[in-house]
Amino acid sequence: MQDTNEIQLHFLDYWRVIRIRFPLILLVFLLVVITTGVVTYFLPKQYDSSVTMQINQNDTYMKVFDERSGGGGFDPRFITTQFEIIQRKEILYPVMEALGLEQEWLKLYGVVNKEQALFRLRRMIDVREIRNTELIQISVLDQDRNEASEIANRIAEEYQRRRIGEQQGTVNRSLLQLKDEVSKQSRRVDELRAEAQKIRIENEIQDLNPDSVVDPMQAANEVLLSVEQQVSSERLRVSTLRAKYEQISKLSDDQIMRSISTLDVADPTIIQMLPQYQEVASEEARMLNSGLGSNHPTVKSIRAKKEVMSSQLTSQIASLRASMEANIRIGEESIKELEKRLGESQAKQQTSKTRASGYYESKNNYIQAKKILEAAEMRLSTETMQRTMPQDPTVIWERAEPAGYPSRPRVLLNMILGVVVGLGFGVGLAFFIEYLDTSVKTLDDLESIMKVPVLAVIPKGISLLIRGTDDNPDAEAYRIMRTNIEFNRKSPTASSITVVSGGAGEGKSTTLNNLAYTFAKGGYTTLVVDADLRRPSQHRLFGSENTMGLSDFLTKKSELEDVVQTTKIENLFFLPSGLLPRDAVGILNSQRMLDLIQDAKSRFDIVFFDSPPILGVSDASVLSSEMDLTIIVVQHRRFPKAMLQRVKQSIDNVGGTTLGVVLNNVDVRHDQSYEYYTSYYGYYGTPQEESKKAVKAVKPTSEGAVKTQTNPGEY
Repeated sequence: MQDTNEIQLHFLDYWRVIRIRFPLILLVFLLVVITTGVVTYFLPKQYDSSVTMQINQNDTYMKVFDERSGGGGFDPRFITTQFEIIQRKEILYPVMEALGLEQEWLKLYGVVNKEQALFRLRRMIDVREIRNTELIQISVLDQDRNEASEIANRIAEEYQRRRIGEQQGTVNRSLLQLKDEVSKQSRRVDELRAEAQKIRIENEIQDLNPDSVVDPMQAANEVLLSVEQQVSSERLRVSTLRAKYEQISKLSDDQIMRSISTLDVADPTIIQMLPQYQEVASEEARMLNSGLGSNHPTVKSIRAKKEVMSSQLTSQIASLRASMEANIRIGEESIKELEKRLGESQAKQQTSKTRASGYYESKNNYIQAKKILEAAEMRLSTETMQRTMPQDPTVIWERAEPAGYPSRPRVLLNMILGVVVGLGFGVGLAFFIEYLDTSVKTLDDLESIMKVPVLAVIPKGISLLIRGTDDNPDAEAYRIMRTNIEFNRKSPTASSITVVSGGAGEGKSTTLNNLAYTFAKGGYTTLVVDADLRRPSQHRLFGSENTMGLSDFLTKKSELEDVVQTTKIENLFFLPSGLLPRDAVGILNSQRMLDLIQDAKSRFDIVFFDSPPILGVSDASVLSSEMDLTIIVVQHRRFPKAMLQRVKQSIDNVGGTTLGVVLNNVDVRHDQSYEYYTSYYGYYGTPQEESKKAVKAVKPTSEGAVKTQTNPGEY
């Protein structure tokens, strides 16, 4: 919470400075804005013409291999490079010559050579990129709208011509270089083809397609692979047959017939007869089980049939064993023959590879060189065809036209900048002056410097109370001051008080007059002595004559009763200064003056002595030394703090006693921190009611005119 209050206080301080220095801020603001407006009005009108063109990043060098997957892509420095090229001499000099700018600017602007003309032209040009496009905008700013459009169009045309010429030249050089490379590659292909053909003839190598990448040994490899597969298949077949034969050899005939289905035997006779045999055996068993004897004719018949079929199956199984054994021997012979053929094929292939190794390498080099030649010839043909097509490294999409209205000066922008700069400079100057201002601004400053209490804060524009009404709210500030004086006096006998100030015009005399009026209204018999013998002013405030007064008493020309005047205010008496003497200090610093003070103190409850500025003349120092108490009047925000220290020091040096300080002429409209000192105005009715009361209560003085308000700074 404390930090928040400090921040708020700082903000209020800044706002207070702005309010106090508002006239200065307003003056600086108006000066800057008016100056900006006048300068803008007299600036020459300039017209902006722009041409829009597209710049393509074309590769103007030749590539034999079109590596599309690994292309270079867009170069981010390309556009920036083109901006610099557009503003180079090679582009701008031809533009200047074509438009005759050097001669024309010599007459208009005093341009004496080509370099100066180039410098001026560069200042007129603005080249910028249109974001996220390949478009650029060339703008020319000139006082002549037609000249601006002509220059912009001519620069675009010259740049386009240079780009097309540069690309065509590069294409021509690249084509010549590519043709030379094609010729060299063609000669190399012929040499490699002749070398491969020579090796093929010398080694009697059969190659049906010498220009193909197909390996001539591919057919031989396929034959060798086929033989290897046959050998492997035959070995597998014989191994399977041998395993089956060994299994059948271990079984009896009855076991074979019972398990014929699981042995995977493909003998059709056995497969056909075995079910019949099994059916007859089942029939024999059924009859025997039914009670027929073994000698029964039917049983005998079935048994005889069974024996015949068993004999046939046994014979067929024996034949199966013999045939399997024969097949195994035939398979083994076949394997031997195939292995012999495989060995011969391998030996033949190895011999062919050894003889053709040099040829294969030469043929491969020839084919690779031939591919490179074909690619180069295709590239050459494509580039030659593209050469005949229109070149478009740059395209002008929008030509410049004369502007219909000037673009410079930018009135709205200049005025906005003027307003911003004026406000910023005015506020900055106000704070700078506030920083340099060492005058008293706050009560804390005043109390810390003077080391005495502040008796009252007098607002700016206080009226002269003796010419106002009894219920004037301006009197409340002096009532507060009277109360503070009563409580700060150490002794009631200390009744002689002088009011001093550091310089003239701080409102010292008016403050004393109003204070005396307040004491008189409070029941004190009050005497006001105008001891300012150099510039007396109290007689004007009281509206009385100044023919006789203090000077007459001090020179022993008159007595006190003769020079003291009564006023229209009850209990308030006035002793004017009288005519200006030759030696004011001499008569003030005299026994007669001390007698006057003692006599006045015995006759009046309180005596006020008006004095000249204490730093201007020595009269105030003399009075301060002779008075019981001294009150210092300080005008708010006028004199530096060092001057106030000298005032206090001057009083202390002569042995005076400083009762307190009055802060005078405070503008509470700007210094809001003092508003609570003047909050008593609300208790006296509205300002309109008070002004009406004041008009009714004020009566003419002897001078014939009444002033209801006096500027405290006048006296």
